[in-house]
Amino acid sequence: MSALANRPFVKMNGLGNEIVVVDMRKTPAAISAADARAAAQPNGAPYDQLMALYPPRTAGTDSLVRIYNNDGSEAGACGNGMRCVVRRLFEKTGQTAVTFETRAGLLNCWQGPAPDLYTVDMGAPKFAWQDIPLAEEFRDTRYIELQVGPIDAPVLHSPSVVSMGNPHAIFWVADVNAYDLERFGPLLENHPIFPERANITLAHIVDRDHITIRTWERGAGLTKACGSAACAAAVAAARLKRANRVVQIQLPGGELSIEWRVGDDHVLMTGTATFEYEGRFDPSLFAA
Repeated sequence: MSALANRPFVKMNGLGNEIVVVDMRKTPAAISAADARAAAQPNGAPYDQLMALYPPRTAGTDSLVRIYNNDGSEAGACGNGMRCVVRRLFEKTGQTAVTFETRAGLLNCWQGPAPDLYTVDMGAPKFAWQDIPLAEEFRDTRYIELQVGPIDAPVLHSPSVVSMGNPHAIFWVADVNAYDLERFGPLLENHPIFPERANITLAHIVDRDHITIRTWERGAGLTKACGSAACAAAVAAARLKRANRVVQIQLPGGELSIEWRVGDDHVLMTGTATFEYEGRFDPSLFAA
């Protein structure tokens, strides 16, 4: 029997980033890659990421959260998904601050600065090539040698790379809608330079306080919003001294506020989370 068969779930979204939240804390069971793929079927609960809550295993944390992409792979971080988990938990418990454990480390989350906004401390970014990771050494990851198209007239080139708990490549462009990201995204996600694949983002710096992005999300595809990509773009722009450390990121699904905090280099992401519906996974989804 699948770990998800007959399991209740909540369908939510973070700025259009489709999220399913499953509470496994009372009866924990391992979710297989096949389970995750089956749950995302059109007759299941189609999602970009599935957020599974497990009993805490580290003192001082409220829950262990495992994150699954719709292709069955596990992700280290999902900022939009964390906001959805936070909203659901706060509404059930009355809490206003929690700490989760993820593959990317401990994440502190809290409500505010308004009742319908939630902030996730995404931790400190990593810039060393081996930490992102990349397949070969680049001493300066503000730009790396990577391009799409002819050598003398590349369509995309010289992305910034950073880890926000998962690998990100940010290509700087004048218009994020001028490129066929559905075509280039899979090629770049699976490029040999990224041994763990990568999230691929097109970013346009509007001014020092505003950035517009579109993202092809590793393991999920083209998405209306990717929270960790918004964080990565904000940090990369600040490293290039082309933007301030507090910026508004415009995504196809809405806007996020990102702060790259000076004191500890942690990245704070603030945005909304939207409830859609509750359901229960039909066992027939997993019969095969």
